[in-house]
Amino acid sequence: MYVTCLDLEGVLVPEIWIAFAEATGIPELKRTTRDEPDYDKLMKYRIDILKEHGLGLKEIQETIAKIDPMPGAKEFLDELRSVTQVIILSDTFTQFATPLMKKLGWPTIFCNQLEVAENGEITGYKMRVEKGKLATVKALQSVGLETIASGDSFNDLGMIEASKAGFLFRTTEQIKKDYPQFPAFETYDELLGAIKEQLSK
Repeated sequence: MYVTCLDLEGVLVPEIWIAFAEATGIPELKRTTRDEPDYDKLMKYRIDILKEHGLGLKEIQETIAKIDPMPGAKEFLDELRSVTQVIILSDTFTQFATPLMKKLGWPTIFCNQLEVAENGEITGYKMRVEKGKLATVKALQSVGLETIASGDSFNDLGMIEASKAGFLFRTTEQIKKDYPQFPAFETYDELLGAIKEQLSK
């Protein structure tokens, strides 16, 4: 039996931090896991910028409320869930993801937790487990499940590599060049077709 593991941001919904950077006019917040492989370093950098500008969870959630899934994402997910189990594996946080899960029809998501002070300041974050995406794929495999994985960033490569089949989706030219062994797709139809082909083997 297969479980398909999908990244969230850049695959099903726009990048939350990029949307927030545009809403606030702070270009430094556009940096994502596509640019910085070290997630801990990236998050500390983001938290410092938020503190410097006096921004907290409330302001980010106001931006998230205006974000819609990418065109075709919900339909893709609905069709995919009709043929296989799907888990979204994301390095985002429950405080960010919940409104987006509602718009996607409440799929299963495993993500992390922000630490937030009473005044709404983001003070830190708690990762569910180190290298959460890869650890989850390995855990699923340990109970007799095969995995198919797809994502767009550095932090997706571990789960893609460890899976029976792995696909890049709307990734950067650099990642495509560095990892030519993984098929790279730009449309949901292509990705759905590749997953269905794997499921039929």
